[in-house]
Order: sequence, then C-alpha cells, then structure tokens
Amino acid sequence: MPPRRKRTRESPALIAFGRHMHRLRDAKGVKQETIAHLTKVSGPQVSKIENGKKRATRSFVEIVDDFLEADGSLLDLWEDLNKDGHPVPIWFDWPEIETDAIELTFYQLSVIAGLAQTPAYAMAVLGKEKSVDARLERQKILDKGESPTVTLLVDEQALYRPVGTPETMREQLEHLLALSERPNVTVQVVRGSGEHQGNGSSFVIATMGDMSRIAYVETAIRGLTTDDPVDLVELSRVLAGLRNRSLPGDMSRDLIRKVAEERWS
Repeated sequence: MPPRRKRTRESPALIAFGRHMHRLRDAKGVKQETIAHLTKVSGPQVSKIENGKKRATRSFVEIVDDFLEADGSLLDLWEDLNKDGHPVPIWFDWPEIETDAIELTFYQLSVIAGLAQTPAYAMAVLGKEKSVDARLERQKILDKGESPTVTLLVDEQALYRPVGTPETMREQLEHLLALSERPNVTVQVVRGSGEHQGNGSSFVIATMGDMSRIAYVETAIRGLTTDDPVDLVELSRVLAGLRNRSLPGDMSRDLIRKVAEERWS
C-alpha cells in the first residue's frame, strides 16, 4: 500500500499556482472564506493552497477560475503544472489525501491492503519497525469520529499466500473478518481464477468532500498520484470489472473464515 512518506510541501509548482490564485482573488477583493464556501472546502485548506502547501483539485480550480473571471488562466496554469514530469513527486501528499477522504476504495494485489494489516503481518511485509509504526498510524483513520467509507477488494491469492508464520496469517484473516463487521467497511474477495485487468497493479481511489476523486497507483518504480479525468475513467473501468468478479460480503466472509480455519490453523 502507499508508503507514509513526506512529500515536498513548498514545491515551485504549488507556490506558483498559489501566488497566481492569490493575485486573482486579491484583485477582485474576494475573501478566502468566500472561496471556501463556493468550493465546499474549509478556510484553512484554501489558505494552504494559496501558500503552496496543498494541491488543489481540478474541480476546485474550475470553480475558482470561473468565479474570479480569470478567463481560464488559473485552469491553464494548473494544467501546465500537471504536465508529465511535474505532478507526480510534488503535487500530492497521499497520507493527507487519505486522511481527508470521505470514501476510499482499495484494490491490492497479492497481499492484504496496508490499511487492514495487523502489526505482525505488516512487519513481515515491511521488515522495519519504523515503517510498521507509520502504517499503523495510518490505520487510525478507521477510528476517527467521521471515518471514511472504506471498500477493501481483496485479491483471493492474498488469503493463501504465506506472509510471516501461519499464526500471522490466521490473525490477519481474523482481523479482516472483524473489519468487515464495521458499518463503514466493506470487504469483498476478488476471485483469483482467470485473467482480469486488475492483475496490472494495485490502486486506491479516494473520493473527497467536494466529490472530486484522486487515485494512487502502484508501479514497479514508485507510487503515482493522479486526478486526471482520463486516468480516473480507466481506473473506474478496471474497478467495475473487479467488482463484477467479487464475492458478496457474506460469501467473502465465509471464504475468509474457511481459509483461516483450514489453511492456517
């Protein structure tokens, strides 16, 4: 799953965008609170965008550009700064996106998603206590007051693939069952037989409070973040195929329970 690592906050791209937005807003005599109300984000978030500490979503930029009568200049700058070579390393802080999301949909190849891992399982995967601590810290979003709606699409092979000891695996599958009983968590097993487009990579789709979406996609080199509409359409297509191959919640729990008892006891 996405590593909890810090991304550069004060990037040239973020600062350039924030300064331009501030100039446009100041010229119109518009307060940050007005922008916050229009875009349905908090005042502090608008301030972070203007200070170059937070990336704006495309939907946010479209609303602001129109309201400030910028004639597309703000949107053009946003698109320029999102061209290949710029956005991946500097625009998104995924842990922050994950924390702010109202809905998270995970698909993870071969292993259990990091948000659902037990400490022992995470240690077997990561091998470093510091990395495990960071992963467990991320999991606190499941316990916060306004927890996001979470869907975990579990690769069937992850139920059988040994990670750590048999005891580690049994504990992990029991933890997965416990999570599935939470009202805000859905766990579904994606049947592993046959080829499907989900075999290409693991990914997470985050839906934000303004209903915009941002995705994190794992590659062999590094994780990529995107809110490009073309990318999101493709991921939505893959997601629809995975859901079509997934067992319903009750059947998924039955399978997880069976594997825990018969394979890892």
